[in-house]
Amino acid sequence: MKKYICDICGYIYDPEIGDPDNDIAPGTSFENIPEDWVCPLCGVGKEDFSEYED
Repeated sequence: MKKYICDICGYIYDPEIGDPDNDIAPGTSFENIPEDWVCPLCGVGKEDFSEYED
């Protein structure tokens, strides 16, 4: 699964880890995160994330 990076603060969403602090289970692809999810570091929405290349 693809990782995504926050264009504002650099937080990387890794689907293998998910976002357990915000009830996003490990194995959840970025596309399957609810639309109202926000970056856990800076609070911006999914529209401010870009595909991340290692």
